Amino acid sequence: MKRLVLLFACLTSCILTAQVYTDYIGAGHSEGITVTSSSEQTRDGWSETSSALNTINGSGLDGRLLETSRFLSQATFGTNIDYIKAVAEGSFEDWIDEQFSLSSPPMGPLVSDIYNEALQMWVANGGAAEDYFGPYVLHFLYAWWQTNMTNEDLLRQRVALALSEIMVISWNSGLNDYGIGLGDYYEMLSRNAFGNFRDLIRDITLHPMMGGYLSHYNNPRSFPEYNIHPDENYAREIMQLFTIGLYELNNDGTYVLDGNGDPIPTYDNNDIKEFAKIFTGLGPADVNMNEWGVTADFGVNFYFAKKDEPLIMYDDWHEPGPKYLLNGFTVPAGQSGMNDIEDAMDNLFNHPNVGPFIARLLIQRLVKSNPSPQYISNVANAFNNTNGVRGDMQAVIKAILLDDEARSCSWINDPTQGKLTEPMIRYFNITRQIDVENPNSFSWNSGYGFYNTTRQAPLGPPSVFSFYLPDYAPNGAISQQNLVGPEYQIHNSYSSIGYVNEVDYWTWAGYANIFEVYENEGENATLNFNSLMYLAQDSDVLVNHLDKLFTHGQLSEGTKQIIKSAVDGLTPNNAGEEYTYYRTKMALYLIMISPDYAVKK
Repeated sequence: MKRLVLLFACLTSCILTAQVYTDYIGAGHSEGITVTSSSEQTRDGWSETSSALNTINGSGLDGRLLETSRFLSQATFGTNIDYIKAVAEGSFEDWIDEQFSLSSPPMGPLVSDIYNEALQMWVANGGAAEDYFGPYVLHFLYAWWQTNMTNEDLLRQRVALALSEIMVISWNSGLNDYGIGLGDYYEMLSRNAFGNFRDLIRDITLHPMMGGYLSHYNNPRSFPEYNIHPDENYAREIMQLFTIGLYELNNDGTYVLDGNGDPIPTYDNNDIKEFAKIFTGLGPADVNMNEWGVTADFGVNFYFAKKDEPLIMYDDWHEPGPKYLLNGFTVPAGQSGMNDIEDAMDNLFNHPNVGPFIARLLIQRLVKSNPSPQYISNVANAFNNTNGVRGDMQAVIKAILLDDEARSCSWINDPTQGKLTEPMIRYFNITRQIDVENPNSFSWNSGYGFYNTTRQAPLGPPSVFSFYLPDYAPNGAISQQNLVGPEYQIHNSYSSIGYVNEVDYWTWAGYANIFEVYENEGENATLNFNSLMYLAQDSDVLVNHLDKLFTHGQLSEGTKQIIKSAVDGLTPNNAGEEYTYYRTKMALYLIMISPDYAVKK
């Protein structure tokens, strides 16, 4: 038996029963070891005791917890401390595999259910049923928040949002009135998030909401005598934005250059015209019940079309003849319009650009703005071939989240590391990581106030180019180093100040609305600080807890001291008996507007 005296502690180790470690004592290596001390600290107002065993059992070491918090910030919309602790007990890959097994509830029907429930509230409060409009974007947003405040499929929903910022439709358009269609489109993205990319691009092509948004719904074949030619909108965007991009890429995402050192375009105007021929003849599979006797047919106004049933082919309106696509591929004449579409999907899906193009876009959405060529290549390789399968989205997601560049702490101080967290992710974070006092049995939220401030909400970008461009570089240090910062495109004097004001408003817990609902559609929800106020007795404890949730142990010493100083300035003498409430508000407000939180690393 050996005895070591450490200050006031006396450590006794029994060699016969203790596990043998060859590295060091501590960090959990306490099996079979008894620690005694002359006293164990207790403090007034605290239920915890500072146990002597804690000097070596690793309970005060948060490395794994912080690593897990950082991982979950990339893979989810935010989680509370108990969830972080649970995930920290296992491997990240096991958590991802478990998430792959979880399905999402259908959002299209949920939009309809929420509309019917809201309509009943409207009528119960004296409104006339015929005056209540919907289902429209309001009910889609209610359904989106209802799903994402109560779900377990955290990774699927995070990837679905990322895909929605790549394969863009928007209610900020003529789609505003079609809530069920918006819900069904988002559901389609979440269903394909863990499937195969080939199925994804086919499903977005045939979705009525995409057809209405990018105008290949009722896209007719050529009638040259009437100067009618196929619409080229979707043909252009499926190549430029959804699959291959503008220029030929190496597998690591760098440009393939010609003899003059210039990038080589992936397609030209003739290619657009040929693809436009592919996307002709698509029309409604069915129509909504109507008093005018309108039935499903090519040419039926989009208003009547069912928005949650894939488009079908009307071959009489499909462009006949061969189509000459990319890399010398010819779609033969004489086959059905749907066979033409399947051939075109194969042509795009098998293009060598797709792996690195999609890899970069998803990495930018989930992890960092400037992935290295090696990172892109690793993810592209997973896309190109995982166990003989091309386009396996599960393999792609694992490659993104488990890559050394996403996980290793050595990357944190690299100048290429990190990304500005987009405003709506920050909004989702606070609602998922801080307790919410919700008097309703639901979590409806229009988010209109936040949208008016930041111009961000699910499925609400201003154009098909999404909220910002992947190659946007703000003036200054980022552009000078030939780096990009896409989210800075919507970070301006209006949105930045507006966001700060939003945080100030939210953090009046118990008073200010964290969710927005229309009059007579339930009571507004607010943050609940009860559990945090206990921690607020000590500024160190409170700030360290918020650091685990929001900045993953990366809160700089300078920012930490600013927050602690502000918190310590609030005492029972100047803030009254509720001083812990004001301390909590101050700490949460300051950490959420800090650059340490805004820039994810």
